[in-house]
Amino acid sequence: MDILFEDNHIIVVSKPQGVPSQPDPSGDKDLLTMVKEYIKEKYNKPGEVYVGLVHRLDRPTGGAMVFAKTSKAAARLCTGLQNGEFDKTYFAVVCGRPREAKGKIVSYLKKDVKNNVAKIVPQSTTGAKRAELDYETLAYNPDTDHALIKVKIYSGRGHQIRIQMQSIKCPVFGDQKYGGSEMPKVMLNLYAVELSFLHPITKQKLVFRVYPPEEAVAWNEFNIDKFLKLKTNLND
Repeated sequence: MDILFEDNHIIVVSKPQGVPSQPDPSGDKDLLTMVKEYIKEKYNKPGEVYVGLVHRLDRPTGGAMVFAKTSKAAARLCTGLQNGEFDKTYFAVVCGRPREAKGKIVSYLKKDVKNNVAKIVPQSTTGAKRAELDYETLAYNPDTDHALIKVKIYSGRGHQIRIQMQSIKCPVFGDQKYGGSEMPKVMLNLYAVELSFLHPITKQKLVFRVYPPEEAVAWNEFNIDKFLKLKTNLND
């Protein structure tokens, strides 16, 4: 867990891949608990430490996440999230190259809780939720038939990017659930590289960027730095 920013109201961290965002049935150590333990130890706080979970990343996805350190900050961040004040950008390496270099995908998803997968269903399906994203192809490697894409999401559905990219026949590389697992034991090539939002108290716009594991397969096929410059806390 790398800490990107911290003040009295929020803490922004880089979530490692393979770590749950919050406690789940696996019982594995989760990021929310890790943040609580860090704050408890750093500030020598007695009893239960408050940390508000504002948003989530799927377990195999790494990248920037913000947590609230007070209930007031949590309420304001959650309101901002609901009002579209969060901007979340992902990089992914996908199998194949999207037919259109840029595009929008709108689908209706329903979670199969028993099998922990999302499915694209008709809009009229009970429990279906609208999912929308924009993607842009940044680079293509013809030797491996892999493409580096940038994705902006406008809804936070579980497995959204993974199932929607599969729907255009470009599954995320390393995705064992949705057809992108070309090699065994390869991490999912999906990373939340940029997160921006308004500070819940100061109202300053904060921007945080993190790199995916550039030396890992298949990130190492592309010059990530060409498309992502590491900057934090930019004033708008």
